[in-house]
Amino acid sequence: MGDIRRRRAVALGITSGLVAPLALTLGAAPAQAAPSCTTQTGPYQKKVEKFLGRPVDGKQSSADCKAIQAFQTKHGITPNAGYAGPVTWGVMDLMLKQKAVGKNPNKDGKCPVNKGRIACVNLTLQLSWIQDGKKLVYGPVPVRTGRNGYETRTGLKKIYFRNIDHVSSIYHVPMPYSQFFDGGQAFHSVGVSMWNPPGSHGCVNMTKTDAKKYWSLLKNGDDVYVYGRKPGT
Repeated sequence: MGDIRRRRAVALGITSGLVAPLALTLGAAPAQAAPSCTTQTGPYQKKVEKFLGRPVDGKQSSADCKAIQAFQTKHGITPNAGYAGPVTWGVMDLMLKQKAVGKNPNKDGKCPVNKGRIACVNLTLQLSWIQDGKKLVYGPVPVRTGRNGYETRTGLKKIYFRNIDHVSSIYHVPMPYSQFFDGGQAFHSVGVSMWNPPGSHGCVNMTKTDAKKYWSLLKNGDDVYVYGRKPGT
């Protein structure tokens, strides 16, 4: 009986140990443990060095690797070994393009200006903003849209359902400040970086601050216009 009890105790201990990791998958992703730094020089070494304010010599150093690795860990880029590869540079390049937009996100006039209050989503630049006619009301802000195979659908839509404490019936994860505009696709906040690849399952992810602001500025019946194509889809 003593052996049986001990075996049961071990089994229970192992089982309970599996609960915590499972719970973590339901919320924000935990910080990644930093692996050993790579000594390899990546194909985007000089560009990454320049972005991070490192000496631009095109040669991987220990300090370069630690800076790259910190950036990768912050934005959920895997593997986060400090290698200046295409995924890391892709995130940095997108950040630069977003910054260049400034306060004129609809410069190309692609988001309708004849609809009154409208939320615009530029998939190509992963930016969203709210405008009223030609007047910029809020933004632009970085967003995280659908990954390859789960693309955020383009076109003119309307917000049809709002739920401040929504929980996904498919993925069983919280979707705070949800504002649905197309067959289950919605604006909502998430607890990961807006530049965390590969992207969402179709929703337009936002920071909590931006999702709350969208919640206060939009209502059922307001227009949403999604256009462009997310890099990598």
